[in-house]
Amino acid sequence: MKKPLIILTGPTAVGKTSLSIKLARQIGGEIISADSMQVYKHMDIGSAKVMPEEREGIPHYLIDECEPWEEFHIVRFQQAAKECMEQIYSHGNIPILVGGTGFYIQSVLYDIDFSNQDSNPTYRSELEEIAENKGNNFLHTMLQKVDPKAAEEIHANNRKRVIRALEYHHSTGQKISEHNEAQREKESPYNFLYLVLNDRRDLLYEKIEKRVDQMMEQGLLQEVKILKEMGCTRDMVSMQGLGYKELIDYLDGKCSLEEAVYIIKRDTRHFAKRQITWFKRERDVTWINKYDFHYDENAILEYLDQLIQQKNISTKETKHGE
Repeated sequence: MKKPLIILTGPTAVGKTSLSIKLARQIGGEIISADSMQVYKHMDIGSAKVMPEEREGIPHYLIDECEPWEEFHIVRFQQAAKECMEQIYSHGNIPILVGGTGFYIQSVLYDIDFSNQDSNPTYRSELEEIAENKGNNFLHTMLQKVDPKAAEEIHANNRKRVIRALEYHHSTGQKISEHNEAQREKESPYNFLYLVLNDRRDLLYEKIEKRVDQMMEQGLLQEVKILKEMGCTRDMVSMQGLGYKELIDYLDGKCSLEEAVYIIKRDTRHFAKRQITWFKRERDVTWINKYDFHYDENAILEYLDQLIQQKNISTKETKHGE
């Protein structure tokens, strides 16, 4: 029998955190964060991290695991998530993967094999130098020439993934998009339910704007100042997160605070749009449109309960309704 797995994802600011905690309580679940920023310590406000007092006693994994200067990448995430899942199964509970990083989710759901992605440190250094001297867009154009599909899927500012895709092509002569596509065609080793929480685009954008204003009120600028004092620089993977690189630019005198906040809001909207596009391309997905349930979380939970029963998602130790 395949082991159970629930995925709850969706665009940023859609309300995944609140729903995931209620769902975990309802089904005997424990939550694994599939968020590339919440894994870092000292980055609470900008990552909209679910704080201990908000978790309502539900165990959460892969939050506050790394220092901001450590490199956290897809292979490390996949390995850590699988270890967390085994722990959760040993408790007789169901793992719920929650977050908006689609590639992280995919790596676990289809157990993507990264072992063939040959690394070439010399070529990688060359690419890093090109990015420093000529910028991310130049590097992204290089990728467009050899693997247009990968270039479409990877944002120009995600320098690390652009470099990995170029490195893969250089080492193997193959397109990383084709490799990933082949991996996606694999059957999942889990009995899973892949839920995408969504909302009307205008309401989502409004919520993003409000959330950025709240983050600023809560002290996001101070959080970034402290990170900078700790030695964090704009080129670190952790500092590529929305809200962090823009405020570092402000602190470095490259733009005004007003401009930085405007860019955070604009780029977060663009990010939400890209997330939705990503999830639309995924297979075996169940869309949960909040407006279909008149924004009633209890109605959504009732529907999820039905889906979980239909898919017979449970563990032998965790009987439904206990």
